[in-house]
Amino acid sequence: MGGLWRLRVSRQSVDSRQLRIEDCLPGDRLEAESRTGVLSDAMATQTRKDNEQANGRNLLEEILELGNMVQAYRRVVRNKGAAGVDGMTVDKLQAYMQTQGNALKQKILSGNYVPQPVRRVEIPKPNGGVRLLGIPTVIDRLIQQAMAQKLSELFDRTFSNSSYGFRPGRSAQQAVEQARQHIDSGYRYVVDLDLAKYFDTVNHDLLMHLVSRKVQDKRVLKLIRAYLNAGVMLGGLVSPTEEGVPQGGPLSPLLSNVMLDEFDKELEKRGHRFCRYADDCNIFVRTKKAGQRVMDNVVRFLEDKLKLKVNREKSAVDFATKRKFLGFSFYYAKGGARIRVHRKSFDRLKAKMKGITGRSNAMSMERRITELNQSIRGWVNYFRIADMKNQIREQDEWLRRRLRMCYWKQWKRIGTKCQNLVRLGIPEGKAWEYANTRKSYWRIANSPILARSLTNEYFKGMGLTTLTMVYESVR
Repeated sequence: MGGLWRLRVSRQSVDSRQLRIEDCLPGDRLEAESRTGVLSDAMATQTRKDNEQANGRNLLEEILELGNMVQAYRRVVRNKGAAGVDGMTVDKLQAYMQTQGNALKQKILSGNYVPQPVRRVEIPKPNGGVRLLGIPTVIDRLIQQAMAQKLSELFDRTFSNSSYGFRPGRSAQQAVEQARQHIDSGYRYVVDLDLAKYFDTVNHDLLMHLVSRKVQDKRVLKLIRAYLNAGVMLGGLVSPTEEGVPQGGPLSPLLSNVMLDEFDKELEKRGHRFCRYADDCNIFVRTKKAGQRVMDNVVRFLEDKLKLKVNREKSAVDFATKRKFLGFSFYYAKGGARIRVHRKSFDRLKAKMKGITGRSNAMSMERRITELNQSIRGWVNYFRIADMKNQIREQDEWLRRRLRMCYWKQWKRIGTKCQNLVRLGIPEGKAWEYANTRKSYWRIANSPILARSLTNEYFKGMGLTTLTMVYESVR
């Protein structure tokens, strides 16, 4: 990717950015003296802040450094994604940067770059309603990704240990396991908070104030503000954005964590046990009375201090085993609290499989199996930490029945059905009898004759991956 664009830095500018020996001494002295307790925590913290501020004045140059941009480019290409309002696709990005990269860099450095509006897309939610996504242009995704990489270095190390969303080395599974440990420790009630349209309601001024605590380069602050105010395009019309961070941009997850880190710090200050993944937050308490008190206090903080809106209809104080967290739920068994898949997560998987195996879905069996395998692997890998042996065995049986139904529908004619059954080892007389049946597709799919012909081994030979197979391989 050497042709992406070349950052030419004069020897003078290189020299001016090199640290002098004496500049390094405070950090070295801090490390040595902190071990022996010479410096107080307050002095160490202040020294660290001073160093961060000094290093942050050239943050924009660090963002646009070639290595960082190449890394961002690779990430954007790997994530693919749809085109923005300009119609440029990911596969056109390299050619654009080779010819226009230097000009783009200069425009950003001079403060003249203006981000384009995001393309608004509505994604249906499983439980009804829509989620509003904003798709930036490919160029803006590249710039945002480069910014996110450097800004993460500034912010991530100070985020709460109880925050798991959109952070390197952290996952939803870790959040769920931490929640299980809290429940297992006797904190059996949960304050389950639901933020109403969180990404769409973030206050820009408050967010920029929080960002500016660590970002000293005013050019970077200006660029972040420009992205927040870029607007959205829907139906060919551009609407301004006075609040919110659009879901879909590489920078948005980090900015959302910056905002909610204030909430995390408040919970830590109050000594609460909690787990947060993006805007999903569960606070664990010992009694329902304590939970109600915590709910009242945190709602007041979120709405008064952070200018966010709590959905009171979906938020609740209840037994932890009765609530859903990131698609999981909890139960008690011998040995303590355990993790399982919430029934709604199974329902969504079943609905997806039903769509792929629909009788009216005129795709080849090979394509059906390919799409099923992709869905199964993704779903099981996400829920791998849960106990679900019995449930997925039932799901596998149901799926094979669906596939048998598809085969029976594809065979259509009586002669074709009889011929295929004979080919699969069924005696001719029995094959002719079943080929003439008037039973529904779904009923015949559960018949002994199809279980003997379209066997589990047959589907395995076709390349079908079952939930059980994937689950056993990742446990």
